[in-house]
Parts: sequence; structure tokens; C-alpha cells
Amino acid sequence: MLTVNKKIALIAVLVALLCFFSIALYQMITKNSGSDDSEDAYWRLASKYDREQDLLKSNDTYKKIIEKFPSSSNILKAQEASENSNIKLLFSGIETPGSFIYTIQKGDGLSRIAKKFNTTIGLIARANALKNGRLKYGRKLKITKLKFSIAIDKSQNILTLKADGKMFKTYRVSTGKNSSTPTGKFKIITRIVDPPWYPAGSKVIPSGDPKNVLGSRWLGISKPSYGIHGTIDPQSIGKSVTDGCVRMKNEEVEELYSIVPIGTEVVIVD
Repeated sequence: MLTVNKKIALIAVLVALLCFFSIALYQMITKNSGSDDSEDAYWRLASKYDREQDLLKSNDTYKKIIEKFPSSSNILKAQEASENSNIKLLFSGIETPGSFIYTIQKGDGLSRIAKKFNTTIGLIARANALKNGRLKYGRKLKITKLKFSIAIDKSQNILTLKADGKMFKTYRVSTGKNSSTPTGKFKIITRIVDPPWYPAGSKVIPSGDPKNVLGSRWLGISKPSYGIHGTIDPQSIGKSVTDGCVRMKNEEVEELYSIVPIGTEVVIVD
């Protein structure tokens, strides 16, 4: 068995090797900037940060890959990794340039804080691991200061979540058949968990009913009767098959729902 001193020495050696590995990758990157070897080094560095769960460094590295190697055959892979990293950081307690730390004041509640800073209760809760919604006076909370907006491209059936005007996350969606999804600039005006469905000429169909097509979330826009919602038919995603609404996978609309507050701009184009 290893003695305590030998264990300490072994740990020190492992730490030194990790430092050497990081330095070697950095030197390869700076020496061969723009080459295939340099791109490979960035990917290995990103993988290392992912294993270490260093979200800030992995996020930064993926963005550098996109910036430095826009013609790479791996650009879509890098874009997906960057977007997933954006979401992980947003939902984490790590302070970023797009967030700040707020100290809970007397009389504060989640609803009041969310409204004050134009964010959502769900995002505050997820970023701060609040399970029961109870707030303790003096506790510090991470609050996002990013201004989110949504762009929907009907021709591609793509919904893009933007933060301060920059692409943050993209989602495959379904839009209306016969180009029935309206185009223009709108705002989110309603947010409903487990929405009932009011089909034209029929009785209301409650959430949970197999006939309710709205899935687990509803984000109504400022065009009466239209919105962004979940689905009971995930195989339809990516197609133009709805009666005009924008349809998403349930787990993805739940993610979007937790991020965008009332008043979020929604732009839909052909």
C-alpha cells in the first residue's frame, strides 16, 4: 500500500502532467495557428475542459474553433457543442459576463426578482439550484442580464434563440402547412405549463389527454391563437405540418420556456 507521502507525491506528479499537457496544447495552438494540427489541438483542449467540467474554458474554446476555422468539416459539430455549452453555463451557478450576482433583500420573492430583472422564475431557480422556491434573506443569486429574442425561419424550420442579438441555441421545429405560420415581428404574451387545447368548433381538450396536440408548454405570441408549443408527435419535427403554430419537442420547448420571459421578441420569416 502507498504511504501518505507517496500518495501526495503521486498526486503532485499527476497535477504536473496535466499542467504539462495543457501547456503543450497551448504551444501547439499558438505555433500552428490556422493549420489542421492547430484545430486538432483546440478540439483536444476542449475535450480536456469538458472532462474537467470547466464550463467557461470549454465554452470559450468551442467559440474559438468556430471563429478560427469557419470552413472546417467539423464546424457543425463545433456549433452544436458551443450551443450546448451556452445552455449549461446559463443553467449553472457560474457567473459569466452575461450575468451578475444579486443579494436577496427583505420582501423578495422569486416572482418579484424575475419581474425586476426581466427574466423567468424557472431560470433563476435552475441557475441557483432552488428546489422549493424558498429564499433566504442575504443569500446571493446568479441573475442573467442577457436580453433574449427568438427568430424563426419557416423555410428551414429552424428556431434560433438569440442573446443580445447573437445566436445562442438553435432548435429544429415544425411550422404551418401551406405557409400558414404568420410572418412578422411579435412578442410573447402568455406562458402556460401543461396547456389545455381549444380546437376550433370543439370542446376544450385538457392537458394529458392523448388528443391534446400542444405538449407540455405554450408560449403564446401577439398574434391571436398562435404560439410556440410542444408536441405529442416528435416525429413531425422539422416538417411543415401544423395549422400555423410552431411546434417543438417537449424537452426543448421546456428548455426555451424556462429562459424567455413575457415580452420576448419573436421574429418569423419565410
